[in-house]
Amino acid sequence: MRKVLIIEDEESITEFLELELKHEGFDVTVIHDGRDGLEAALIHHFDLILLDLMLPHLNGIEVCRRIRVAKETPIIMLTARDSVMDRVMGLDVGADDYMSKPFSIEELLARMRVIFRRNERHEEDIVKYLKFKEIEVDTISRTVLKGNEEVPLTKREYELLLMFLQNVNRVLPRELILEKIWGYETEVETNVVDVYVRYLRNKINIDDDNYIHSVRGVGYVMK
Repeated sequence: MRKVLIIEDEESITEFLELELKHEGFDVTVIHDGRDGLEAALIHHFDLILLDLMLPHLNGIEVCRRIRVAKETPIIMLTARDSVMDRVMGLDVGADDYMSKPFSIEELLARMRVIFRRNERHEEDIVKYLKFKEIEVDTISRTVLKGNEEVPLTKREYELLLMFLQNVNRVLPRELILEKIWGYETEVETNVVDVYVRYLRNKINIDDDNYIHSVRGVGYVMK
């Protein structure tokens, strides 16, 4: 039975989610406070966290950021705010997906299934060590080296780098990157891919050696 933690302060929403998710066979824990939710997420094991953006005592962005320092538990952010910057901020600190209220339980369950399938494939296909030119990745410790220097990456930047390393010399369309890294049913636009590729380039390029090349009108290739 998969365990789901709901960190949400609106009781009408938590009651609805708890009822529906238990009906689907999930073991559900509900917490209404950001600080208490963070403590529970760090101490206990959960297969997925549904995290509200606006919470008492500690907001969802900060809760997500602190969870990501210690754990890779999948996180779907839930919020009534629907601006692009809110979505980018939530994803940038490590959320796996983002849903705007109101939403249907069918769509939420579909997105949860996408995340579970992606994580299952990742566990099956994991390779311990990847290397390309001066870039080395230990996928067990999630350590990235550029030469002998460790490179700090966000969760999303790390996943993007792994995708490129696993597909060297293969052109990756923006739509494929978006599907694999952010999930097929995400609301994120393809231009977010360009933003994160720029972030990643700034961290891994050495002098004038550009590892990730743009393919006009298509996407990117590592070569």
